[in-house]
Amino acid sequence: MWKNRNVWILLTGEFIAGLGLWFGIIGNLEFMQDMLPSDFLKSLLLAGGLLAGIAVGPYAGRLTDHSSKKRVMLIAGFVRAVSVIFMLIAIATKSIWWMAIFLVLLQISAAFYFPALQAALPMVVSDKELLRLNGVHMNVSTLSRIIGTGLAGLLLVIMPLSMLYVSSLVAYIGLFILTWFLDIDESKGIQQVKKSTLEKTSFKDVFPIITNLPIVYMTLIMTLVPVLFLGGFNLMVINISEIQDSSAIKGWIYTAEGISFMIGAFFIKQISDRITPYFILFACSFLIGLSEVMLYLANLPVVTIAAFVLFGFSVGCFFPTTATIFQTMVPKDFHGRFFSFRNMLDRISFQIVLLISGFLLDLIGLQLMCVLFGSLSLIMTAIFYLRHHHIQPPTRTIKQEK
Repeated sequence: MWKNRNVWILLTGEFIAGLGLWFGIIGNLEFMQDMLPSDFLKSLLLAGGLLAGIAVGPYAGRLTDHSSKKRVMLIAGFVRAVSVIFMLIAIATKSIWWMAIFLVLLQISAAFYFPALQAALPMVVSDKELLRLNGVHMNVSTLSRIIGTGLAGLLLVIMPLSMLYVSSLVAYIGLFILTWFLDIDESKGIQQVKKSTLEKTSFKDVFPIITNLPIVYMTLIMTLVPVLFLGGFNLMVINISEIQDSSAIKGWIYTAEGISFMIGAFFIKQISDRITPYFILFACSFLIGLSEVMLYLANLPVVTIAAFVLFGFSVGCFFPTTATIFQTMVPKDFHGRFFSFRNMLDRISFQIVLLISGFLLDLIGLQLMCVLFGSLSLIMTAIFYLRHHHIQPPTRTIKQEK
């Protein structure tokens, strides 16, 4: 795998793009804190961009299945770079509406880019190397988040907010250039078809595939558990900072969660041959719920960091497992539509949780909200386990169905 040129391009591109992404996220939080006093209004603004991504999801999936993955990634990367220009206008004019345009374009580009990326990964390595690649890919993403958040905080101290977005723009241009050098043999992964054939292909064709593969169906449902935590993640970090009256805690939270995520992604590779994917999913879901409940004591820095360490380790095991299940169990000629559907599902659930989080933070506060979400996660995990634990995956290890 490490001798594969495409692997290095994808991992390097992920790191560079991750820096740009987190520069932008930290910049967004800073801009919204100045412009919008209400957490609910912040969540509404963020949800608007997610809604645009959901709207284009079905077309993105069909296009990815019947087009070059590289071409889709290039176009999406170009749109992402252009979107930053609108955020620079928003800063110059102090207008939330320009930021809304920025978020819409950013999420539309993501709706095309990430299904194409997930569909491309199985084309650059063999099935037996997918879990390792997914783990490394997510670790690179997490490393860029750790460095990106820390560096963004430093840059905000020494330079204007607009320069943070200029840095983000440079990173996106770097990703666009790197993507040009990808050399993927897509002859086995996609069917090159004419436009008329593409129009006859239904996005709904992916649903029978999902329902006929119990482990895929179950894994899709289980992904809702970490979304309960992730949906309001940034809003929670802001509130914890306010509760503890500490700006430094933000950096500690992102760093602790990121490092533990990397440890989890490394750990899962060591145990995946001995433990079934179902057990991994159920165990991680339980730990995620527990970490949310721990944030009832968010006024204590030690407990706060411990909760995010536990959460980071859990999702570090959870996400590489789910990605590998999807990439190996779903037929490759449905990858574009499937990953687009999954992306839409994540965005819809993320949007709902984001809005609910903003509302509950204003209504009952962080600590009670975390207890509510944590209890819901634990109850969902228990119900899923009682209903589905008897269903066994095709093999003890995650392999391609023959």
